[in-house]
Amino acid sequence: MEPAYHALQKYFGYTTFLYLQEDIIRDILLKKDVFVLMPTGGGKSLCYQLPALLLDGVTIVVSPLIALMKDQVDALKANGIAAAHINSSLCFDEMQNVKLDLAENKISILYVAPERLIIPDFLSALKRLNVSLIAIDEAHCISEWGHDFRPGYRQLQVLKEHFPNVPLVALTATATSRVQEDITSQLKLSNPTTYKASFNRKNLFYQVKPKDNAYHQLLQYLKGRKNDSGIIYCYSRKSADDLANKLKKEGHRALPYHAGLKSDLRTETQDKFIKDDVEIIVATVAFGMGI
Repeated sequence: MEPAYHALQKYFGYTTFLYLQEDIIRDILLKKDVFVLMPTGGGKSLCYQLPALLLDGVTIVVSPLIALMKDQVDALKANGIAAAHINSSLCFDEMQNVKLDLAENKISILYVAPERLIIPDFLSALKRLNVSLIAIDEAHCISEWGHDFRPGYRQLQVLKEHFPNVPLVALTATATSRVQEDITSQLKLSNPTTYKASFNRKNLFYQVKPKDNAYHQLLQYLKGRKNDSGIIYCYSRKSADDLANKLKKEGHRALPYHAGLKSDLRTETQDKFIKDDVEIIVATVAFGMGI
Protein backbone atom coordinates (compact mmCIF):
# COMPACT_ATOMS: atom_id res chain seq x y z
CA MET A 1 0.00 0.00 0.00
CA GLU A 2 3.01 2.31 -0.16
CA PRO A 3 1.90 3.87 -3.49
CA ALA A 4 -1.52 4.52 -1.95
CA TYR A 5 0.00 6.36 1.01
CA HIS A 6 2.19 8.37 -1.34
CA ALA A 7 -0.84 9.39 -3.44
CA LEU A 8 -2.83 10.14 -0.28
CA GLN A 9 -0.28 12.69 0.87
CA LYS A 10 0.60 14.10 -2.56
CA TYR A 11 -2.92 14.69 -3.86
CA PHE A 12 -5.10 14.89 -0.76
CA GLY A 13 -2.74 16.20 1.91
CA TYR A 14 -3.34 13.39 4.44
CA THR A 15 -0.84 11.03 6.03
CA THR A 16 -3.31 8.46 7.35
CA PHE A 17 -6.55 6.91 6.13
CA LEU A 18 -9.86 7.18 7.91
CA TYR A 19 -11.56 4.09 9.33
CA LEU A 20 -12.06 1.38 6.64
CA GLN A 21 -10.63 3.47 3.79
CA GLU A 22 -7.38 1.53 3.53
CA ASP A 23 -9.13 -1.86 3.42
CA ILE A 24 -11.64 -0.65 0.83
CA ILE A 25 -8.91 0.80 -1.38
CA ARG A 26 -6.85 -2.38 -1.07
CA ASP A 27 -9.77 -4.50 -2.29
CA ILE A 28 -10.47 -2.15 -5.19
CA LEU A 29 -6.82 -2.27 -6.25
CA LEU A 30 -7.12 -6.07 -6.16
CA LYS A 31 -9.99 -5.61 -8.66
CA LYS A 32 -12.69 -6.87 -6.30
CA ASP A 33 -16.30 -5.66 -6.33
CA VAL A 34 -17.04 -3.66 -3.18
CA PHE A 35 -20.13 -2.34 -1.40
CA VAL A 36 -19.58 0.66 0.89
CA LEU A 37 -22.11 1.95 3.42
CA MET A 38 -20.62 5.01 5.04
CA PRO A 39 -22.11 8.27 6.37
CA THR A 40 -21.74 11.54 4.49
CA GLY A 41 -18.42 13.03 5.53
CA GLY A 42 -16.98 9.60 6.24
CA GLY A 43 -14.62 9.65 3.28
CA LYS A 44 -16.49 7.60 0.67
CA SER A 45 -15.24 9.62 -2.31
CA LEU A 46 -11.59 8.99 -1.50
CA CYS A 47 -12.27 5.25 -1.67
CA TYR A 48 -12.56 5.44 -5.46
CA GLN A 49 -10.70 8.68 -6.20
CA LEU A 50 -7.39 7.42 -4.85
CA PRO A 51 -7.47 4.03 -6.65
CA ALA A 52 -8.23 5.96 -9.85
CA LEU A 53 -4.77 7.51 -9.58
CA LEU A 54 -3.07 4.14 -9.19
CA LEU A 55 -4.99 2.09 -11.74
CA ASP A 56 -4.00 2.22 -15.40
CA GLY A 57 -6.93 3.77 -17.23
CA VAL A 58 -9.97 5.92 -16.56
CA THR A 59 -12.35 5.59 -13.61
CA ILE A 60 -16.02 6.19 -14.40
CA VAL A 61 -18.06 7.68 -11.56
CA VAL A 62 -21.84 7.60 -11.77
CA SER A 63 -23.32 10.57 -9.93
CA PRO A 64 -26.98 11.65 -9.78
CA LEU A 65 -26.67 15.43 -9.68
CA ILE A 66 -24.82 17.94 -11.84
CA ALA A 67 -24.06 20.01 -8.74
CA LEU A 68 -22.38 17.03 -7.07
CA MET A 69 -20.31 16.29 -10.18
CA LYS A 70 -19.15 19.89 -10.44
CA ASP A 71 -18.20 19.97 -6.75
CA GLN A 72 -16.15 16.80 -6.99
CA VAL A 73 -14.43 17.74 -10.26
CA ASP A 74 -13.53 21.24 -9.04
CA ALA A 75 -12.02 19.79 -5.85
CA LEU A 76 -10.05 17.15 -7.75
CA LYS A 77 -8.69 19.68 -10.24
CA ALA A 78 -7.64 21.92 -7.36
CA ASN A 79 -5.59 18.95 -6.10
CA GLY A 80 -3.88 18.50 -9.46
CA ILE A 81 -5.97 15.50 -10.55
CA ALA A 82 -7.16 15.15 -14.15
CA ALA A 83 -10.93 14.96 -13.71
CA ALA A 84 -13.91 15.92 -15.86
CA HIS A 85 -17.65 15.54 -16.09
CA ILE A 86 -19.98 15.09 -19.04
CA ASN A 87 -23.50 16.41 -18.59
CA SER A 88 -26.03 18.89 -19.95
CA SER A 89 -24.28 21.85 -18.30
CA LEU A 90 -21.47 21.68 -20.89
CA CYS A 91 -21.63 23.51 -24.21
CA PHE A 92 -20.76 21.66 -27.42
CA ASP A 93 -17.11 22.76 -27.47
CA GLU A 94 -16.61 21.80 -23.81
CA MET A 95 -18.13 18.39 -24.48
CA GLN A 96 -15.84 17.83 -27.46
CA ASN A 97 -12.78 18.82 -25.44
CA VAL A 98 -13.63 16.26 -22.75
CA LYS A 99 -14.14 13.54 -25.37
CA LEU A 100 -10.81 14.43 -26.98
CA ASP A 101 -9.01 14.31 -23.63
CA LEU A 102 -10.58 10.90 -22.96
CA ALA A 103 -9.41 9.56 -26.31
CA GLU A 104 -5.89 10.80 -25.54
CA ASN A 105 -5.91 9.21 -22.05
CA LYS A 106 -5.62 12.60 -20.35
CA ILE A 107 -8.44 12.03 -17.86
CA SER A 108 -8.16 9.85 -14.75
CA ILE A 109 -11.71 10.32 -13.39
CA LEU A 110 -14.87 10.96 -15.42
CA TYR A 111 -18.20 11.79 -13.78
CA VAL A 112 -21.42 11.00 -15.65
CA ALA A 113 -25.13 10.72 -14.90
CA PRO A 114 -26.65 7.22 -15.11
CA GLU A 115 -28.97 8.19 -17.97
CA ARG A 116 -26.02 9.24 -20.13
CA LEU A 117 -23.88 6.26 -19.21
CA ILE A 118 -26.35 3.73 -20.58
CA ILE A 119 -26.83 5.49 -23.95
CA PRO A 120 -25.62 2.86 -26.49
CA ASP A 121 -23.29 5.24 -28.36
CA PHE A 122 -21.76 6.47 -25.11
CA LEU A 123 -21.26 2.92 -23.84
CA SER A 124 -19.61 1.97 -27.13
CA ALA A 125 -17.25 4.93 -26.85
CA LEU A 126 -16.30 3.95 -23.29
CA LYS A 127 -15.61 0.37 -24.36
CA ARG A 128 -12.93 1.70 -26.70
CA LEU A 129 -11.18 3.20 -23.68
CA ASN A 130 -9.26 1.48 -20.92
CA VAL A 131 -11.88 1.64 -18.16
CA SER A 132 -10.17 0.53 -14.94
CA LEU A 133 -12.92 1.10 -12.34
CA ILE A 134 -16.62 1.99 -12.17
CA ALA A 135 -17.92 3.70 -9.03
CA ILE A 136 -21.66 4.05 -8.42
CA ASP A 137 -22.13 6.96 -6.02
CA GLU A 138 -25.45 7.37 -4.17
CA ALA A 139 -26.10 3.73 -5.08
CA HIS A 140 -29.34 3.61 -3.07
CA CYS A 141 -30.95 5.42 -6.04
CA ILE A 142 -31.02 2.05 -7.84
CA SER A 143 -33.45 0.49 -5.38
CA GLU A 144 -37.23 0.82 -5.58
CA TRP A 145 -37.19 0.19 -1.83
CA GLY A 146 -35.08 3.29 -1.24
CA HIS A 147 -36.28 6.85 -0.66
CA ASP A 148 -34.48 8.35 -3.68
CA PHE A 149 -35.31 5.78 -6.38
CA ARG A 150 -34.22 6.96 -9.83
CA PRO A 151 -35.15 4.86 -12.90
CA GLY A 152 -31.90 5.70 -14.69
CA TYR A 153 -29.95 3.94 -11.95
CA ARG A 154 -31.96 0.77 -12.49
CA GLN A 155 -30.52 0.48 -15.99
CA LEU A 156 -26.98 0.30 -14.64
CA GLN A 157 -27.42 -3.46 -14.33
CA VAL A 158 -26.05 -3.66 -17.91
CA LEU A 159 -22.61 -2.50 -16.75
CA LYS A 160 -21.43 -5.97 -15.79
CA GLU A 161 -22.38 -7.24 -19.24
CA HIS A 162 -20.35 -4.53 -20.98
CA PHE A 163 -17.44 -4.42 -18.51
CA PRO A 164 -17.26 -7.93 -17.00
CA ASN A 165 -13.62 -7.60 -15.91
CA VAL A 166 -13.83 -4.10 -14.46
CA PRO A 167 -14.22 -3.86 -10.66
CA LEU A 168 -17.37 -2.12 -9.52
CA VAL A 169 -17.78 -0.24 -6.25
CA ALA A 170 -21.22 0.82 -4.99
CA LEU A 171 -21.30 3.56 -2.36
CA THR A 172 -24.11 5.04 -0.30
CA ALA A 173 -24.74 6.78 3.00
CA THR A 174 -28.24 5.39 3.36
CA ALA A 175 -29.37 1.81 2.82
CA THR A 176 -31.46 -0.63 4.82
CA SER A 177 -30.58 -4.33 4.61
CA ARG A 178 -33.30 -4.72 1.98
CA VAL A 179 -31.94 -1.83 -0.11
CA GLN A 180 -28.40 -3.17 0.24
CA GLU A 181 -29.47 -6.57 -1.10
CA ASP A 182 -31.30 -4.88 -3.96
CA ILE A 183 -28.25 -2.80 -4.89
CA THR A 184 -26.00 -5.86 -4.90
CA SER A 185 -28.49 -7.82 -7.00
CA GLN A 186 -29.31 -5.08 -9.51
CA LEU A 187 -25.66 -4.21 -10.16
CA LYS A 188 -24.76 -7.91 -10.35
CA LEU A 189 -21.85 -7.40 -7.98
CA SER A 190 -19.60 -10.44 -7.93
CA ASN A 191 -19.12 -11.69 -4.34
CA PRO A 192 -18.65 -8.13 -3.11
CA THR A 193 -16.81 -7.30 0.06
CA THR A 194 -19.13 -5.22 2.22
CA TYR A 195 -17.92 -2.40 4.43
CA LYS A 196 -20.16 -0.61 6.93
CA ALA A 197 -18.95 2.34 8.97
CA SER A 198 -20.52 3.72 12.12
CA PHE A 199 -23.20 6.36 11.58
CA ASN A 200 -22.58 8.05 14.91
CA ARG A 201 -21.60 11.63 13.99
CA LYS A 202 -20.05 13.30 17.01
CA ASN A 203 -20.13 16.68 15.26
CA LEU A 204 -23.93 16.62 14.91
CA PHE A 205 -26.42 17.67 17.57
CA TYR A 206 -30.05 16.62 17.21
CA GLN A 207 -32.94 18.48 18.80
CA VAL A 208 -36.68 18.07 18.32
CA LYS A 209 -39.04 20.88 19.30
CA PRO A 210 -42.85 21.06 19.19
CA LYS A 211 -44.04 23.39 16.43
CA ASP A 212 -45.69 26.54 17.77
CA ASN A 213 -45.64 29.49 15.36
CA ALA A 214 -42.82 27.91 13.38
CA TYR A 215 -41.70 31.06 11.58
CA HIS A 216 -41.31 32.97 14.86
CA GLN A 217 -39.40 30.00 16.32
CA LEU A 218 -37.11 30.02 13.29
CA LEU A 219 -36.38 33.74 13.60
CA GLN A 220 -35.58 33.30 17.29
CA TYR A 221 -33.23 30.45 16.44
CA LEU A 222 -31.44 32.50 13.77
CA LYS A 223 -31.03 35.47 16.09
CA GLY A 224 -27.44 35.60 17.25
CA ARG A 225 -26.30 33.17 14.52
CA LYS A 226 -25.55 35.73 11.83
CA ASN A 227 -22.17 34.21 11.01
CA ASP A 228 -23.37 30.61 10.89
CA SER A 229 -24.38 28.67 7.79
CA GLY A 230 -27.33 26.32 7.57
CA ILE A 231 -29.92 24.52 5.49
CA ILE A 232 -33.65 24.77 6.12
CA TYR A 233 -35.69 22.00 4.51
CA CYS A 234 -39.24 22.52 3.25
CA TYR A 235 -41.85 20.12 1.91
CA SER A 236 -42.52 21.97 -1.35
CA ARG A 237 -40.81 24.23 -3.88
CA LYS A 238 -43.28 27.03 -3.20
CA SER A 239 -42.69 26.96 0.54
CA ALA A 240 -38.92 27.04 -0.09
CA ASP A 241 -39.29 30.09 -2.34
CA ASP A 242 -41.65 31.83 0.07
CA LEU A 243 -39.50 31.22 3.15
CA ALA A 244 -36.30 32.32 1.40
CA ASN A 245 -37.98 35.58 0.38
CA LYS A 246 -39.30 36.19 3.91
CA LEU A 247 -35.87 35.58 5.41
CA LYS A 248 -34.25 37.97 2.94
CA LYS A 249 -36.68 40.67 4.03
CA GLU A 250 -35.56 39.98 7.61
CA GLY A 251 -31.98 40.74 6.57
CA HIS A 252 -30.69 37.19 6.16
CA ARG A 253 -28.64 36.11 3.16
CA ALA A 254 -30.95 33.32 2.04
CA LEU A 255 -31.61 31.61 -1.29
CA PRO A 256 -33.98 28.81 -2.35
CA TYR A 257 -32.80 25.53 -3.88
CA HIS A 258 -35.10 23.00 -5.54
CA ALA A 259 -35.58 21.03 -8.75
CA GLY A 260 -37.85 23.71 -10.20
CA LEU A 261 -34.92 26.10 -10.60
CA LYS A 262 -32.72 26.07 -13.70
CA SER A 263 -29.56 23.99 -13.45
CA ASP A 264 -27.19 26.95 -13.78
CA LEU A 265 -29.05 28.84 -11.05
CA ARG A 266 -28.85 25.84 -8.70
CA THR A 267 -25.13 25.57 -9.39
CA GLU A 268 -24.66 29.29 -8.74
CA THR A 269 -26.59 29.04 -5.47
CA GLN A 270 -24.51 26.08 -4.32
CA ASP A 271 -21.28 27.91 -5.15
CA LYS A 272 -22.42 30.94 -3.15
CA PHE A 273 -23.22 28.71 -0.18
CA ILE A 274 -19.82 27.00 -0.32
CA LYS A 275 -18.05 30.38 -0.54
CA ASP A 276 -20.12 31.80 2.37
CA ASP A 277 -21.70 34.43 0.11
CA VAL A 278 -25.04 33.00 1.28
CA GLU A 279 -25.67 31.94 4.87
CA ILE A 280 -28.93 30.03 4.45
CA ILE A 281 -30.16 27.62 1.80
CA VAL A 282 -33.91 27.01 1.95
CA ALA A 283 -34.28 23.73 0.12
CA THR A 284 -36.32 20.70 -0.77
CA VAL A 285 -34.73 17.25 -0.78
CA ALA A 286 -33.15 18.22 -4.12
CA PHE A 287 -30.32 19.58 -1.95
CA GLY A 288 -30.03 16.32 -0.06
CA MET A 289 -27.46 14.06 -1.68
CA GLY A 290 -23.81 14.68 -0.96
CA ILE A 291 -24.43 17.39 1.61
